[in-house]
Amino acid sequence: MSYIKPKLVVENMIQAGLDKAKMPIKDMIIRGILSGALLGFGTTLAFTAEMQTKLGIVGAVLFPAAFVIIILLGLELVTGNFALIPLAVMDKKASVKEMLNNWFWVIVGHLIGGFVYAIFIVIAITNFGTATDNLVIQKIINVAESKTLAYQALGVTGIIVVVVKAILCNWMVSLGAVMAMTSKSTGGKIMAMWLPILIFFAQGFEHAVVNMFVIPAGMLLGANITFSDWWIWNQIPVLFGNAIGGFVFTGLALYVTYQTLPKNQLELSQVNKQNPFSEAEGV
Repeated sequence: MSYIKPKLVVENMIQAGLDKAKMPIKDMIIRGILSGALLGFGTTLAFTAEMQTKLGIVGAVLFPAAFVIIILLGLELVTGNFALIPLAVMDKKASVKEMLNNWFWVIVGHLIGGFVYAIFIVIAITNFGTATDNLVIQKIINVAESKTLAYQALGVTGIIVVVVKAILCNWMVSLGAVMAMTSKSTGGKIMAMWLPILIFFAQGFEHAVVNMFVIPAGMLLGANITFSDWWIWNQIPVLFGNAIGGFVFTGLALYVTYQTLPKNQLELSQVNKQNPFSEAEGV
């Protein structure tokens, strides 16, 4: 059987959180860069599919491909780390300082990766600034402005809305990372993690790492957005909401309901031997 029971999944979550907390800064940055760029690839794939088919759901079905690559390559995604590393801290296997250190350097990597991909894709879809008829151009601009200026127009209410959307987003995204731990087979992992990522993207929730690509890309393409618009009305509240969604509704909830049950020593030994989410894989 390739299925891994939830109690063992929680043990794997704790071990994954520990591995991430102890990871060298160099690896946090490099893996964060790659993840930021890959989510940019997934976003433009989804936008391209939507423009070609006029069906947003098609883009949502395709977007998880980028997430799957990130997980299977063991890269770093701060939205998943919001759920996992706190568990290692709660289990007294990692420190708060190590947790915050990981989050900071992985976010730095995401910003670099998202911006680099934004530069490359802008060059590609505009033919180095000579073309403006690519439908994806306007799609990126519209999305970037809707993620900033639309919330700004609502004032304080806009902050509440964006935080709630960010909570809902990472409830699903962090669950996608955990679902990859429910199977020992590559195919099983792909199928399990695909579902919650599709759910998040199809409903237009707010993902901090995706926004680290799409908003700068929109700005490069001429969106009427300032740096402060980006950070005040989206990036900071989205990171906050993602952290709440990942920790409270995925990490903490599963930890409380499964980690507090009596531990079977045989099962724990199997976790150590068959942990499918140690250095070989990440979130």
